[in-house]
Amino acid sequence: QVQLVESGGGLVQPGGSLRLSCAASVNSFRISSMGWYRQAPGKGREVVATITSGGSTNYVDSVKGRFTISRDNAKTTMFLQMNSLKPEDTAVYYCNALVDLTKLYWGQGTQVTVSS
Repeated sequence: QVQLVESGGGLVQPGGSLRLSCAASVNSFRISSMGWYRQAPGKGREVVATITSGGSTNYVDSVKGRFTISRDNAKTTMFLQMNSLKPEDTAVYYCNALVDLTKLYWGQGTQVTVSS
């Protein structure tokens, strides 16, 4: 069973920064892509950023220039560096991983609150 463990959420003031981590309990060669999603209160889940096994990245327009997705050298831990945070970034952030090309796994979610 693949597990994704997230960490790094919390409360931050507008303009501040947070770094989220997502550790996968699976060999990196089985991971096709990983991504960060978020769900704000009363809204649907939306993609924030994705990274492929080859290192290609994509971002939703609202976070471009502020968020950076990356992985460690072992390619089993993914990060989301979030800078210049805004109140509208407040949400539960989830990571996911596509494993063996067909199986999608999700983390438990971590709360990010941007408020003064």
